[in-house]
Amino acid sequence: MSAKKRVLFIANEMSPYLELTEFSETVNKLAIKANDNGFEVRCIMPRFGTINERRHRLHEVVRLSGINVTVDNDDMPLQIKVASLPSARLQVYFLENEELFKRKHIFHDEEDNWFEDNGLRTIFFCKGALETVKKFGWPPDIIHCSGWMTGLIPAYLKTVYKKEPVFAHSKTVFTIGQNTFKEKLGADFIKKALIHSSLKEKDLEVYKEANNTAMFRGGATFADAITFGAEKVDKKLQEEFAKVRGKKTLPYNEESDLTEYLQLYRELAEK
Repeated sequence: MSAKKRVLFIANEMSPYLELTEFSETVNKLAIKANDNGFEVRCIMPRFGTINERRHRLHEVVRLSGINVTVDNDDMPLQIKVASLPSARLQVYFLENEELFKRKHIFHDEEDNWFEDNGLRTIFFCKGALETVKKFGWPPDIIHCSGWMTGLIPAYLKTVYKKEPVFAHSKTVFTIGQNTFKEKLGADFIKKALIHSSLKEKDLEVYKEANNTAMFRGGATFADAITFGAEKVDKKLQEEFAKVRGKKTLPYNEESDLTEYLQLYRELAEK
């Protein structure tokens, strides 16, 4: 009997921990459905300060402690906590950094002002997620990224991490969702996103606008397959990525039972 295919979900929101858009519930359902249909599943998301540690029974994973994530020449500690997804036997790993994530609000403060370090938080999360997988020593066949905050991950996998043994056979699926913010991630976002000397600004040019649409565009550009996770997505993105030669795309389907996602994972894993 062949070994189970492994699916890693990386998301900035997932029900019941954080629900910013409807796709948070889809990530939950997808993880459970994949787990129930013969896949080995793990999930990674940020540990935002609004996620109640006691209620969701998070606890630190000691064996994964001690990771430092370097962004823009600054070493930042990464703490990893884990919880079991309710009603399912699968693990959700939470990436925590007190300075970046332990706040009472997600992306805006109490006066609805955009956090100036949201760009840094995004880069930290994307790099931290991939470093966590390396620490796992758990090679995923499929990495499904959803949420604008995961937009750099497909690019990093195609560049900086392409020779890492743990990602040697990984294929990426990226979900384009609805735009949820109008601000920018900073004029120096691309510079900070250059997490390795081998990475050049031209490699990340698709992200240069440093806004919500650019994060979706970049993730979709570097991914092996694209899905649409909302009815209302940026029209330009819909026109660009509805049919891309050489990439499997899944349109948004409100009535879907998500079976087409599992078929997509199987197809990509066999390539």
